[in-house]
Amino acid sequence: PRNSPTPEGRRPRRGFLKPELLGGEFTHLEFPRRVQPKELGQRMLYRDQNMTGWAYKKIELEDLRFPLVCGEGKKARVMATIGVTQGLGDHNLNICRATLPIKPFLSCFPEVRVYDLTQYEHCPDDVLVLGTDGLWDVTSDCEVAATVDRVLSAYEPNDPSRYTALAQALVLGARGTPRDRGWRLPNNKLGSGDDISVFVIPLGGPGSYS
Repeated sequence: PRNSPTPEGRRPRRGFLKPELLGGEFTHLEFPRRVQPKELGQRMLYRDQNMTGWAYKKIELEDLRFPLVCGEGKKARVMATIGVTQGLGDHNLNICRATLPIKPFLSCFPEVRVYDLTQYEHCPDDVLVLGTDGLWDVTSDCEVAATVDRVLSAYEPNDPSRYTALAQALVLGARGTPRDRGWRLPNNKLGSGDDISVFVIPLGGPGSYS
């Protein structure tokens, strides 16, 4: 599975219960957008760790602090420093230009799925693709599946190099090709600027290799 974010509410709740962890620089409250100084005294929608919906509150000075979690989806960041999904193992990480630790606001519970190989029959074209964000940020599941079909069909089932060729094709596809304004994908969007690592693991059947 891809990286999964911390369950909603756990991070704001920690900030509410232990405000000292916020160092007076962040707020555990969530607003639809970043609050601006000119909005002091005005009413704006907000929610806290106990709310399932939104309510109005009068904007106060402390509401101008940076949100504990900003952005959505893959662009979400904890304490304006790190993606929620990147936090496993970052025990000593502090926010930029400060000494506030980020670890208390990162989940230590990854998403895990179990696939029982004994329950299914597999052929040499059945593979598991493990990739870092550099692959998945710019490549969809369907696009990866199409590349799997295209590359593996060009090799004999007993050729072990077919899996290496597939991994290379996925990396090169996510990186893109050099053009006038950087590395671009076929749809002219920018190629991945993140690290791109890909493992292709054959799941079984004649012709597959460990």
